[in-house]
Amino acid sequence: MTETSADKLVDSPSSRITVLEIARRLNIGRLAVYAMLEKGIIPGVRLGRRWIITRQAYMTWESTCGLRAGTGLDGRPEVDVLN
Repeated sequence: MTETSADKLVDSPSSRITVLEIARRLNIGRLAVYAMLEKGIIPGVRLGRRWIITRQAYMTWESTCGLRAGTGLDGRPEVDVLN
């Protein structure tokens, strides 16, 4: 059986993003990222003690500023910004 390019993408390290990468991109600490994952703010799947975050899901979340998919721009963001 031969492996397709889609199979290679799913298994490649670049298809996932690490908590440390997210923390650096958002300029926050790792524990804050874990808290956001626990609350469902950042999309991820927990497997035991480990979080799996696909790069595509994270980049979609980041590009929509946390708005839920399909709600349009008039929806409330998942995160409230305090001044």
